[in-house]
Amino acid sequence: MTVTASRPRPRPDEVARVTSTAAELLEVLWGRASTAPASASQLRVLFVLEHQEGINLRTLADSLASTPPSTSRLCDRLQAAGLVERVVSATSRREVRLYLSRRGRAFLDDLRIRREHELRAVLDRMPAAKRTALLTGLEAFCDTAASQIHHDADSSPRSA
Repeated sequence: MTVTASRPRPRPDEVARVTSTAAELLEVLWGRASTAPASASQLRVLFVLEHQEGINLRTLADSLASTPPSTSRLCDRLQAAGLVERVVSATSRREVRLYLSRRGRAFLDDLRIRREHELRAVLDRMPAAKRTALLTGLEAFCDTAASQIHHDADSSPRSA
């Protein structure tokens, strides 16, 4: 019997603490890969738009726990940088839909490549069995988190 097999099941608070520490370490590692020309707040907008393509400004503001005017200013700057496109809704001229531009997608792709380079330097030093366990756990976490985010977005009140 291995030590891992006899380890008691971790409590959610213990896993949350370690996950928070991991997220903080990721921020340090990822800080080595500049996010310019996007700020941290703008980067959050890009990530939301990538996963909820074509949402309106109010829904985006709700997703960011922000106000529509602040979110609109963020989108103004992202549009000026060529990272976001605004498209008038086909059903209502008053509603504007938000999309990542081709340049926005390329920016996120490039950022991910640079971030993954920083991660590989750490992962290369981990034993293969630990990498496998990490991958399994992270896949489950990502599936659950994405489901929760989509559920929250679906249950939030919407208006144009």
